[in-house]
Amino acid sequence: MNRKASDPFSEKLPISLESNPRLSSWLSFSTAGEVFVSSGKVEIGQGIVTALAQIAADELDVDLSRVQMVRASTSVSPNEGATSGSLSIQQSGRALRHACAEVRRIFLRQAAARLGVDVDALEVQDGTIKGPGNVATSYWELAEDVSLERNATPGANPKDATLRRLAGNSIQRVDIPDKVFAEPRFIHDRTFSGMLHGRVLRPEKLRAKLLGELNEDGARAVSGLVVIVRDGSFSGVVSETEHGAEDALDALRKSATWSDGEPLPDDDDLATFLKTQPSESTVIDTKIAASPGTAARTVRRQYTRPYIAHASIAPSCAIAQWHGDRVHVWTHSQGVYLLRADLALVLKLPVANITVEHMEGAGCYGHNAADDVALDAVLLAKAAAGRPVRVQWSREAEMADAPFGAAMTIEIEAGLDSQGEIVNWKHAIWSNGHVARPGRAPQPALLAAFELADPFPRMISTNPPQVNGGGGDRNAIPLYDLPSWSIESHRLTTMPIRTSALRTLGAQGNVFAIESFLDELAAERGEDPVDFRLRYLRDGRARDVIRAVAKRAKWKPAKRPGIGHGIGFARYKNTGAYCAAIAEIEGTENITVRKLTLAVDVGEAINPDGVINQIEGGAIQATSWVLKERVRFDRQRITSTSWTEYPILRFSEVPDVEVEVIRRPEMDPLGAGEAAHGPVTAAIANAVFDALGVRVRHLPLTRDQIMAAMGPT
Repeated sequence: MNRKASDPFSEKLPISLESNPRLSSWLSFSTAGEVFVSSGKVEIGQGIVTALAQIAADELDVDLSRVQMVRASTSVSPNEGATSGSLSIQQSGRALRHACAEVRRIFLRQAAARLGVDVDALEVQDGTIKGPGNVATSYWELAEDVSLERNATPGANPKDATLRRLAGNSIQRVDIPDKVFAEPRFIHDRTFSGMLHGRVLRPEKLRAKLLGELNEDGARAVSGLVVIVRDGSFSGVVSETEHGAEDALDALRKSATWSDGEPLPDDDDLATFLKTQPSESTVIDTKIAASPGTAARTVRRQYTRPYIAHASIAPSCAIAQWHGDRVHVWTHSQGVYLLRADLALVLKLPVANITVEHMEGAGCYGHNAADDVALDAVLLAKAAAGRPVRVQWSREAEMADAPFGAAMTIEIEAGLDSQGEIVNWKHAIWSNGHVARPGRAPQPALLAAFELADPFPRMISTNPPQVNGGGGDRNAIPLYDLPSWSIESHRLTTMPIRTSALRTLGAQGNVFAIESFLDELAAERGEDPVDFRLRYLRDGRARDVIRAVAKRAKWKPAKRPGIGHGIGFARYKNTGAYCAAIAEIEGTENITVRKLTLAVDVGEAINPDGVINQIEGGAIQATSWVLKERVRFDRQRITSTSWTEYPILRFSEVPDVEVEVIRRPEMDPLGAGEAAHGPVTAAIANAVFDALGVRVRHLPLTRDQIMAAMGPT
């Protein structure tokens, strides 16, 4: 049964459709029997091209094989900002579902007029529109007669969940065959006729400037060199081959003289650095108890996480080609329209002269170097006489020059009454801002823009407002029913180390702190940590995921030497997916995560297998963050520029992961991509305490951190 017209959901367009109401920007039909579906969200390994295809096929009543997903491009796609925050299905999925429902209704009305029957007498079967007396037409026959150059209107009623054939089923991902059979879906594999290769020269010391003239003789002697580009501290080479570009860059580097860079903080005392820098302080939220209790004592703890790299498996890559005063860019940026806006600022061109087209990349996880390398390619291609130029960063550049996830220091203080119950709660965060994405400020956020002879000012990262999920303060407001609280954020206004969006923004750090602190309080009371959480939770869905994961993991297993179990829970951004995790770890000094059990509630799970894949991927990445990952630096340069200095979890170290999806097909879908990181982080830390009896409050949980927590021996 469809929603009634009085339903408030039918009276207002979904947010992405309201921003992009033109139906033709979402859908088109060919006379050959295909449906072309555009989304402003991009595929970054999370499987949304499959889930969105399922939504479209369901609402239009067509076979999934007819749906052709169009890569996001500023020339054809709706502008949905960045693919971030686990919002693709929430935003693009809802918009597409509504758009398809309205388009289906438009075609049915056209069919009714052509066939001379009442519209309510028609039904659609795989795009064929049938009526009484065997009369029929189809989307494909009507395609040229139906114009979708019109705006969406409120009132189109998507199908009831019980009538959907595909949503809720684990459909094989539509992007996998190309990847298995080596079709060029990835930007790194794309080739063009006459394509050149570029490389950019950058300093080892952060923010150093290129001084004097470059001796270009060595570079010009390299076979295949096309051009050397220099604009202030931005310099690069373009060659006929990749090897030639590398050799020319090496020769150019030998002649380069750089200024000193800006000093970096003490890598081994980030908490002091973060708490003593100039900052902008904001009260995020306060809650006053109706009947304030009396605190008999106060417990205060400090938790930290380091700077974290995106550590994408393949370095960032882009291709650019100029045609007169117009440029076309192929990129794995998460926001093609946002990147276009920043390119227009740097190039001083109208946005209409710039086309940005998405291609998949090998790993992303937020604002990595995909946007930076796109500007590199554009600047080098400008000197390439109309030939396309491909630029790929080196591993060292990716690990040193891309933005990092911000380091965080978090203090939590709780007043406890004489029975050890919480009567008040204080939570304070010190961190750089977590977002400096392109396209969101009057100045560009791209690395080369800071290096030009006429440079743009370096952007200081900011935090999105709480209404958009927050940044450093993301998930800092407890979901627990505590009597009173005060939540504060101190965003640094200096930024010696470049930070921007990394998966979950501040949620991983805040959930780690909150869930570790709750575990400490439960341990002091001698109370089971699952029971303790349930006592402070009123949200039924939150309680359900905790109970589900406890049941699945058979909480709590019998105590064994060197084996520990811990739990973590959060609702991502307090508005997204609910996730609870139980970790089983083994070890004394070096920790191994043996098993992770998770329960997740994403409302309607469009593709349950896709949800499970997302939760598994997030859980494994979080395990890597917790056990290993930390950006290292001295006072002048980033030193963790290879997999040796920046180790990530190996395949042999990946834990067994089990995921239970709580099905709620009647509810709106919620994104799953970032829900697992915080709960898994906390669960592992709490399991370490369970195994060793020591509380490690500083990430990553390395041997050194564990020994430090144990104190002098």
